[in-house]
Amino acid sequence: MTQPILSAKNLVKRYGRVTALDHCDFELMPGEILAVIGDNGAGKSTLIKAVSGAVIPDEGTVELEGKRVNFRSPIEAREAGIETVYQTLAMSPALSITDNMFMGREIRKPGWRGRILRQLDRKRMEDIARQKLSDLGLMTIQNINQAVETLSGGQRQGVAVARAAAFGSKVIILDEPTAALGVKESRRVLELIQDVKARGVPIILISHNMPHVFELADRIHVHRLGKRLCVIDPRNHSMSDAVAYMTGAKLPDGVEG
Repeated sequence: MTQPILSAKNLVKRYGRVTALDHCDFELMPGEILAVIGDNGAGKSTLIKAVSGAVIPDEGTVELEGKRVNFRSPIEAREAGIETVYQTLAMSPALSITDNMFMGREIRKPGWRGRILRQLDRKRMEDIARQKLSDLGLMTIQNINQAVETLSGGQRQGVAVARAAAFGSKVIILDEPTAALGVKESRRVLELIQDVKARGVPIILISHNMPHVFELADRIHVHRLGKRLCVIDPRNHSMSDAVAYMTGAKLPDGVEG
């Protein structure tokens, strides 16, 4: 049995009297796209935040490549190789594509100019940004220094995914990547996700869009009432099954009500 690259056991997170995570388990296998689905309020966002450092669980353990980790912030998770693209994209519209890709991890010039004067190595950052966008087929964007606010929704999502792919060395988490996009731009982002997977990086996909989930996912984690209800194979289950499990209309085999 292949060891999960990212896993969690018995995660518990309470907010006062509300239990957002109730002894939840989770496994992401190497090289796969794992979709996480669940009704609103099921706790899937809290689960993702717990494995990416945005939330500190009250109980339970998280392991990355078989080693226990205790992320106290998203920055720590990022440094460990877990990159998250939030639904809001977390980009600064007035800054350039290059600035957004390197925000928080700017490259300084070598020697005393970078160390003492703290000058940025803009050419190197631009070259890397251009290369990363080219690798993912995103060089329809002509000017690497144009402001992000001048890009279309699909292009912005593409830059966010490219940033994650550039720095997410072990795991990429995508939160509703096509939620605000039209049909054509959604298709480009789905192709982009498949390109990232082809490069061997495992992806966690949080989405309410069932056709996209069933097109992309190798496995589907169904989250209900703060815990994992089941993991299903999209080849052996229908979208109707997934929605029924999510909403409680039907229980999967082997799960008691």
